[in-house]
Amino acid sequence: MTPRPDAQPAPKMDPSDLWREDVFTDRKVGTIRRLTPVKPDGSPDALRKTVYVGEAQLMTSVGSLPLNFEIPAATLDEAVARYGDAVQEAFTHAMDELQEMRRKASSGLVIPQAGSSLGDIMPGKLPGGKLKL
Repeated sequence: MTPRPDAQPAPKMDPSDLWREDVFTDRKVGTIRRLTPVKPDGSPDALRKTVYVGEAQLMTSVGSLPLNFEIPAATLDEAVARYGDAVQEAFTHAMDELQEMRRKASSGLVIPQAGSSLGDIMPGKLPGGKLKL
């Protein structure tokens, strides 16, 4: 039975891990989000570093593939300059994961060990395997 939604505890935000988000785009290739760490009062938190996250959509034969990836950069200028390399790396990583998922899905067959019978795999499901003369 599925628990009722009102029985779930309410989600709580972590006040020690708040970020201000600024969005930058060239309206052609993609988007960069600058996540600036802030304190619970909204003032900048100098103890944590700013994070740059890139977003892109690549067209594939099966449709659009959304990509989100961190860009190693200390400034917006660096993030813009490194965007292309970061999106290529994210695309390669996504394709590797997709191939691994396909490989796992195709190897989901259960193959009995040598010397075993279906009766060993599914006891009680098949009639006895003994020959009677």
